[in-house]
Amino acid sequence: MAIKITDECINCGACEPECPNNAIYEGGVEWAVSDGTSVKGSFTLIDGSVVDADQKNEPLSVDTYYITANKCTECQGFHEEPQCAAVCPVDCCVPDDMYQETVEELISKKDRLHL
Repeated sequence: MAIKITDECINCGACEPECPNNAIYEGGVEWAVSDGTSVKGSFTLIDGSVVDADQKNEPLSVDTYYITANKCTECQGFHEEPQCAAVCPVDCCVPDDMYQETVEELISKKDRLHL
């Protein structure tokens, strides 16, 4: 499953540079699939909708850092554990129960993000 950032976030920003998929954004910042990935053209999101990789999407949070599940792979294929959770000083990077994905699905997502 993807990782999410809870309301306990203190906006320290330690997590953002650690994400190999650039799935972490500062509150209020729009996100795009192409940010920090090699994706060009169309990309299918978790909900099945197809977007242009460069399309700017609404921020998922305005007040705190957030993780877009569409790009989060729990660092599968890069690290032994999610790096955001490893560096978070207040332990607010936790599994997101809304997005149940197997390791195989996470690796496949990683492969689609980094051609």
